[in-house]
Amino acid sequence: MELHILQVGNVLVSPDIFTVKFCCDLDACGGACCIEGDAGAPVTLDEIGEIEEALDTVWGDLTASAQAVIDRQGVAYVDPEADLVTSIVGGKDCVFTCYENGCCLCALERAYRAGKTRFAKPISCALYPIREKQFPDGSVGLNYHRWRICQCAVEKGKELDLPLYKFLAGPLTRRFGAEWYQELCEVAEELKVQGLL
Repeated sequence: MELHILQVGNVLVSPDIFTVKFCCDLDACGGACCIEGDAGAPVTLDEIGEIEEALDTVWGDLTASAQAVIDRQGVAYVDPEADLVTSIVGGKDCVFTCYENGCCLCALERAYRAGKTRFAKPISCALYPIREKQFPDGSVGLNYHRWRICQCAVEKGKELDLPLYKFLAGPLTRRFGAEWYQELCEVAEELKVQGLL
């Protein structure tokens, strides 16, 4: 039997969220999702405010090129699809990328983990490879975004037998709340009982 889109609260959830195994492997990919692609990470107006509050704290971790982009256009811009996204350098690198031991990290998240700021990083980054789509009626869709640079994460997820919704338990809870995430887990358990997972 084929799995179809499921509804949890007012969120439409792609079956891939339950079936795909996934676990980021920074040693293998080097944080490529922050430096590949042709647009920045989707952000909300509230997040832009929080990023601007954290800017002085992370400024010294940013490259001179990133600082120049931020000076010129700010921390975000509207991309060709009319989405508000983080500013990028050279048409690809997020302005908040920084490097540690050859691995690309998020300067915002690093400052947050060090207890220097209250803002971790945009929720779109935390949720990746889940992409969120807003619908006019207020409902939300969650889809899995397949990208070749994340193949090592798929392989690691298979090794660990870690479904995407469990790998992203923290970000999903941050975005939709603990009660919603609990309901998502209950849906997954029901699918297992039915032999669909």
